[in-house]
Amino acid sequence: MPTSHRALTLALCALAAVLLLGSAPLRAQQEGSDYRKVTPPQPSASPGKITVIEFFSYGCPHCAHFYPLVESWRTKLPKDVIFRRVPVGFERPAWVNLQRAYYALQSSGELDKLDGALFRAIHEQNQQLVDEASIADWVGRSGGNADKFSADYVSFGVNNQTVQADKMAQDYGIDTIPAMAVDGEYVAMADPAPGEMPYLGQLLANTDKLIARVRAERAATRPTAKSK
Repeated sequence: MPTSHRALTLALCALAAVLLLGSAPLRAQQEGSDYRKVTPPQPSASPGKITVIEFFSYGCPHCAHFYPLVESWRTKLPKDVIFRRVPVGFERPAWVNLQRAYYALQSSGELDKLDGALFRAIHEQNQQLVDEASIADWVGRSGGNADKFSADYVSFGVNNQTVQADKMAQDYGIDTIPAMAVDGEYVAMADPAPGEMPYLGQLLANTDKLIARVRAERAATRPTAKSK
C-alpha cells in the first residue's frame, strides 16, 4: 500500500477508535484485565494533580499508531490531569538512541515540531534512524538544528534523563509499550484480541476510567468541613 494511503487508513482508524471511547459500555474495571496496580506505588512529581505517564518508543510500531490517538485525547484532558511521556530503551541499542533523541529534541525546543515527523520517518518512510549520526542528519533535513541536536544528544542532561527514564520504567514494571500509568498507582491494560486499533482505543478508555477512579478515591479520603 502506498505510504500516503497507509497513513490515511491509520488516521481514519485512529479517529474511529477515539470516537468509540465515548460509546463504550460502562462497567466496573477488573484488576488483572483492565488495569494492574503498581507495587510499590510511585510518588507523584505534581502533588494535587493526577499524573498520567505514557511509556513509549519511536521504534515501536504500536506506539506510532497510538500517537495520533494520544495527541487527540490529551487535548481534552481536564485541568486536574497532567500528561507526561517517557521514552524507553529496553536495552535495545537503536531504541536507546531514539530515547536519547526524544530528550535531545526536547532540550533543543524542537520536540513539538519533529515529534510526529520522527514516527512517520521510521514507520511510514522506512528511514533507518538508528544512531546519533543518522538521527542528527534527519533532524537537519527536517528543518531542525542538527548541530544543536548533536550537542544536546551527548549532554549530561540528556544522559541523566535517559537513566531516569529507564529507572522509571523499571519501577513501574513496564515491559510492553505503549503503556499508560495513572497517578503512580495503576497501569492501564487492554485485551489485544480484537485487533490493534480497538486495543489502543480500549487502552485509552481504561486510562480514562483510572483517572476517574483516582479522582473518586481522593474525594473519598478528603476531610469534610466540620459543621458549625
